Amino acid sequence: MYKLLIKQFFRSKTVLLAFGILLFLGVLGIATGKQFLNQKEIAINKTIEQQEKHLKRQVSFHKDDIGLLSYYLKFSFINPLNPIAGIAIGQSDVNAHIQNVTILNLEGQKYDTDLVNPMRLQAGNLDLSFLIIFLFPLVIIALNFNILSEEEENGTWKMVTIQGTSTFKYLLLKLSIRLLFISIVLGVLFLLAKIILGIPFTTAFWQMISISYVYILFWFALCFFVILLRKSSNTNAITLLTTWLVLVVFLPVLVSNYIANKYPVEEAFSMTIKQRDEYHKRWDTDKEETMDKFYKHYPQFSKYKLQKEGFTWLWYYAMQQMGDDESKLERDQMYDKIDKRERLSKQIAQFFPPLQVQLSMNAIANTSLTDQVRFLNATTDFHERVRLKFYPKIFENDPVDSVDWNEFKPEYYEDSSNFNLFKTVFPIVLVTLLLLGFSFFINAKKFS
Repeated sequence: MYKLLIKQFFRSKTVLLAFGILLFLGVLGIATGKQFLNQKEIAINKTIEQQEKHLKRQVSFHKDDIGLLSYYLKFSFINPLNPIAGIAIGQSDVNAHIQNVTILNLEGQKYDTDLVNPMRLQAGNLDLSFLIIFLFPLVIIALNFNILSEEEENGTWKMVTIQGTSTFKYLLLKLSIRLLFISIVLGVLFLLAKIILGIPFTTAFWQMISISYVYILFWFALCFFVILLRKSSNTNAITLLTTWLVLVVFLPVLVSNYIANKYPVEEAFSMTIKQRDEYHKRWDTDKEETMDKFYKHYPQFSKYKLQKEGFTWLWYYAMQQMGDDESKLERDQMYDKIDKRERLSKQIAQFFPPLQVQLSMNAIANTSLTDQVRFLNATTDFHERVRLKFYPKIFENDPVDSVDWNEFKPEYYEDSSNFNLFKTVFPIVLVTLLLLGFSFFINAKKFS
C-alpha cells in the first residue's frame, strides 16, 4: 500500500509544482546569501588593503606632528561574517560589520553604515531562512489540507474503511509520505547551502538544521490536528491559511509594534546630540574644567600639564574625550532598552514558533540586533585600546618615526555568544506534541 500511496502522491501536479517552487526559490535564496557574503568579503579585503595605504599616506603627509597625524588616522575593526549568515542574513544587511574609527570622540562614528536602497531594505532579502519560515508552511498546507476531506467528498473514503485496514494508520501513512518529501527537499537545500556558501559542519550549522526540521514538524502537527476535525476541504484550507497569516505575518508585526512602544529608544537621538554638543561647547568652556574631567577619567595622564597659552593637543583630545564621556549615560540607556526589547521578544516568541525560529536563526548566524550591540561594545573597547596607545605619544610629542606602523593591522571581532538549542526548541516541541497528542486521543476513536 505504501508504494501505491507514493505513486498516487507523485501523480499530483501540486506536488511537482511545490517541488519546483521550493527548489527554485531555495537556490535563489542561497544565491542571495552567497552574493551577500561575497559583498562583505570584498569589503573586508578592501579594508585591509586600504588601511595599509592610508597609514603610509598619512605618515608621509604629517611627518613632524604626531598629534595632527593622529587626528587623521583611521583604524579598522572588523566583524567577520560566518558563512552560515548566508542562510539567515537578519539585520546584518543594515548594520555595518566594519568600523573605521579615529581616536576622536567615538559615539559619532559607530553608527555610520553603507548607503543602501531603502526600497530594497523594505522588501528584505529572500534568504533560505525566509523560505523556511514563510514558504515551507504554505507548501505543507497545500499538500495536507485535503488528504482526508477530499477522499470523503469523492466517496473513496468508504472504500478504505471497507478494506479492513486501520483508517488512522492509513492517514498516518499519507502524512508520512508528505513529511518525507518535505524533509528531503529541506535536506537538499541545506546540502546545497553547505556547498555553495562554504559552510563547515559546525555546531551552529547542525543547530540551524535541527530547528528547521522541528519547525516543519510543528506545521505537520498543526495540519494533522485540523484534518482530524473532519471539516470540508475549503474549511481546512481557510483555517490553515488563516493560522499561517496570523502566526507568520500578523503576530510578528503586532509584537514588533508592541515592543517598540513599550521600550521607545529616544536616547538614540539625544545621545547623538549630546556627544556633539559636549564636544563643541568645550571651545568656549574653561580649559581647566575640561582637563579636570579628563584627569578624573584617566588619572595616569595627570602628569601631563596643560600649557597656559596657545593650542595644545592635550586639551584638544581631552575635549574630544568629553563628547563620549558626557553621552555615556544615554548610550547605556539605549543599549539597555535594546537588550530589554530582545529579551521581551524572546519571551513572547516562545509561544509563536515562526517568530521563535526567526529570532533563533538570526542568533545562530550572529546577525541579530543583540549581536550588533555586542560588536559595537567591542568597538568601544578597541577604540579605547588605540587611544591609550597614542595618548602618551601625543602628549609627550614623540617623533612620528618612533611608532612601529606595521603593528597597526585591522583587528577582528570574536563573538562570544552561546546559543542554547534546547531552550529554543523545547517550546516548539511541546506545542507540537500537544497538537499530536490532542489529535490522537480525541479523534482516534472515530477511526476503525
